[in-house]
Amino acid sequence: MGKRRLDVTNGGAGGDASGGTSDDTPGTGGSSGADEGGAERGGTPAGQGSTIRRRAFLIGGAAAVVGGGTIAVLAGQDQATRLWYQVPGVEKPRRPGELDHPGAEWVAASSANWRRADRPDDFAVDRVIIHVVQGSYRTALKVFKDPAHQAATHYVVRKDGHVAQMIRELDVAYQAGNRSYNERGVGIEHEGFVDRPEDFTDDMYESSARLTAGICRRYAIPVDRTHIIGHVEVPGTDHTDPGPHWDWDRYMKLVRAAREELETASPSPSPTGAS
Repeated sequence: MGKRRLDVTNGGAGGDASGGTSDDTPGTGGSSGADEGGAERGGTPAGQGSTIRRRAFLIGGAAAVVGGGTIAVLAGQDQATRLWYQVPGVEKPRRPGELDHPGAEWVAASSANWRRADRPDDFAVDRVIIHVVQGSYRTALKVFKDPAHQAATHYVVRKDGHVAQMIRELDVAYQAGNRSYNERGVGIEHEGFVDRPEDFTDDMYESSARLTAGICRRYAIPVDRTHIIGHVEVPGTDHTDPGPHWDWDRYMKLVRAAREELETASPSPSPTGAS
């Protein structure tokens, strides 16, 4: 989420960057996919079946034939996208409340704040994007459950290290203000304010590093600053988080150590869930 660039000259903790007035009074901005256009915000389901792949179905205008009958003659990609979930058997099986990160708490984000997908089959996952709420853990959960917010991240990390998962890694979170980075990235929100270094606790760093290490392992993402980035580094963003007090050197050391522990402890995991 974090502070918007236009607010940097104002100084001080100053409430939520999206227009809130206190830790627990969110505004309307924040981690944002809201500038990506109506098609992204509206959310187009995506999936994959045993015999029909989503990309083949979506390219160009075509007639999709399922079970011997024609489902539709498609005028173009947009219409094909809308019709995709009418094709039987294309969706990867899911269970309500299923987790990708062991030990997390499931707290569902509003479906208006993310887009159903079938990653990494339809979009390769190659980024972890670090955010700071510019408010409390409770604020983040509240706004990500609000359909009017139009944004959310996959995870939220509290100061004591507790992790909430709000969106499956399979799906695209409206988090970064850049459609391509949304489709490629897993977003992690952190409780606190960008200009209060005391908000970034030992427990938070360590818990977040374990979370990031697990994501990197699941999708074979290199543990480096090209692939683990701040919201501020997303092209076209107007946000500054995680801010100048986020200790990247410390964080990356913790992620590398956690990744090594995972490699030692267990065989390579599936990229579709860990619970």
